Amino acid sequence: MNVIPTSIEGLLIIEPRVFRDQRGYFFESFSQRDFEAQVGQVKFVQDNESMSTRGVIRGLHFQRPPFTQTKLVRCVLGAVLDVAVDIRRGSPTFGQHVAVELTGENHRQFFISKGFAHGFAVLSDVAIFQYKCDEFYHPEADAGIQLNDPSLGIDWRIPMTEAILSEKDLRHQLLAETETPFIF
Repeated sequence: MNVIPTSIEGLLIIEPRVFRDQRGYFFESFSQRDFEAQVGQVKFVQDNESMSTRGVIRGLHFQRPPFTQTKLVRCVLGAVLDVAVDIRRGSPTFGQHVAVELTGENHRQFFISKGFAHGFAVLSDVAIFQYKCDEFYHPEADAGIQLNDPSLGIDWRIPMTEAILSEKDLRHQLLAETETPFIF
């Protein structure tokens, strides 16, 4: 696998080695040994999958301590714009984000450390999105930031007038109004 650093510490793009022939392709989507050697030690405990249609934007989500989550995300069908926002107080990149297009064709994965809010926008007609988490989901620790917060400057590549959002995501506050529990 090829690990590509991003402009923000704690966010990595991972490209697996894909073997193609006349039958199709094969790749290891995850190897604990290779992951630990190139990224670090993370014990994933839960895998999630969602299916969404074009225009859906999910996010920006995080879990509060003591249930913070590191994630390894990928799109197995279709295309998404995946976004992680640095919400670690004192970080030189606080409030900045990295956006990566993940598709069923490019097989890229996005590694998101604790201390980031995460979301994605569906760019294809349908997308199946999978993610590994190093902590179980705890509804009492569920939190988020307004995904269209102007201070974040995120271009979701979906006009907000066409975006399909959940009621929960619409209720999140702006980053400046959110008490983020993460310290750099």
